[in-house]
Amino acid sequence: MEAIINFFTGTLNTVAWLYIFLPCTIIGGLYLTIRNRGIQFTRFGYAMKNTVGKMFQKQEAGAGAVTPLQAVTTALAATVGTGNIVGTSQAIALGGYGAVFWLWLAALLGMMIKYSEVTLSIQYRERDAKGDWVGGPMYYVKNGLGKHWQWVGILFCVFAAIASFGIGNMGQINKIVLNMKSAFFGGVTATVGGMSVVSLACGIVLMILAALIVIGGLQRIATVAERVVPFMAVLYIIGSLIVFFTHISSVGAMFAAIFRFAFGSKAVAGGAAGIAIQQAITQGCKRGVFSNEAGLGSSVMVHSSSNVKEPVAQGMWGIFEVFFDTIVVCTITGLMILTSGLLDSGMEGVALTVACFTSGFGHLGGIIFSFSIVAFAIPSILGWYYYARECLRYLFKGKLMLYIYQGVFLVLLVFGAQLQLTFVWDVADTLNGLMAIPNLISLVILCRVVVKLTKEYLEEHGSD
Repeated sequence: MEAIINFFTGTLNTVAWLYIFLPCTIIGGLYLTIRNRGIQFTRFGYAMKNTVGKMFQKQEAGAGAVTPLQAVTTALAATVGTGNIVGTSQAIALGGYGAVFWLWLAALLGMMIKYSEVTLSIQYRERDAKGDWVGGPMYYVKNGLGKHWQWVGILFCVFAAIASFGIGNMGQINKIVLNMKSAFFGGVTATVGGMSVVSLACGIVLMILAALIVIGGLQRIATVAERVVPFMAVLYIIGSLIVFFTHISSVGAMFAAIFRFAFGSKAVAGGAAGIAIQQAITQGCKRGVFSNEAGLGSSVMVHSSSNVKEPVAQGMWGIFEVFFDTIVVCTITGLMILTSGLLDSGMEGVALTVACFTSGFGHLGGIIFSFSIVAFAIPSILGWYYYARECLRYLFKGKLMLYIYQGVFLVLLVFGAQLQLTFVWDVADTLNGLMAIPNLISLVILCRVVVKLTKEYLEEHGSD
């Protein structure tokens, strides 16, 4: 058993991420950027004008669809979450100051990758039996590459469905429960059947809450995401900025260290022993992608349900999604940690971020952080449930497998509240890397389609 665990968390993870996915992401991202003339840079203002600039305009979804805003907030619900908080702090703790630079690079290339994914998902989506839009990597493989490439789409669906139990289920619920116990129930040690009463109660309550939402389908998930995501993001950003500004005197030295250690022989973590530059590159890029999911192909499934008619118009929301998720939220998390003086404390992940909030707000900081984790994690659970459900719907005809998955997914929320999930996270991490590989292959091959659609759209709407 130990050998299997070591294989998943060590050998396979290293091969999937370091030797396959990261090079494919960087090379593929550069290729897509060059072929599309760097649209994420040259048309960034246009993208923001036509996304965030229209965010508060009244929109009607129509039957069987969601609005562009609902699509992007549902996608952000699964990306803006523990990856931004835990993932960023973990990347910095392991990769040092230099990890932040590589996180930025992953975001800049990720904006182009996500734009291509979303554009293709709209171009090659289909109507299901009820007349609702369905799409994602499996559909642009099927309709764009043809039947001889169907195995690529099948591989993606299998990896994504399995990964949802880790990254989108037990991993998220575990983070919620641990923080709730720390903030509000630290003194409660009662157990039943060897299980923590607090963990069990939290797991059951959250399972019921999730069930009430997911039974309502995409429209209900999208409605919850549209209302929760902006609020939770603003709350977290304001709290992080307050902590950051209390240590603003060290900003200059911090930025110098970020660029120095990104390319130096050592990526120093808070004055501790140097970590090889490989660690800075790996952790920065890995957590950047883990946060914004650019290249994974997961969030484009909800983008496919948008009522938008032009593929490129929804693609612009993909640029905004990665920019906000990583350049804004992850950067704010990183700046808060690096200016706090706590990087050399030996803490990692959640503990490090909690310590930063506590340094700025005292005990109240821990409560604010715990609330943020809950608000982030619940929409992430809902988003990943939808992604896996769409993958299973593509693989299996009929509703039986969907009902089985729904039941297993909800029950595992209770189990996830009880378990120590290092292995679960590591396996999910590996599967994320594997599910991205068939998606990136498809994006590179179909790049010509993205170039054509982009050119035609900008010729017609570029001055809007």
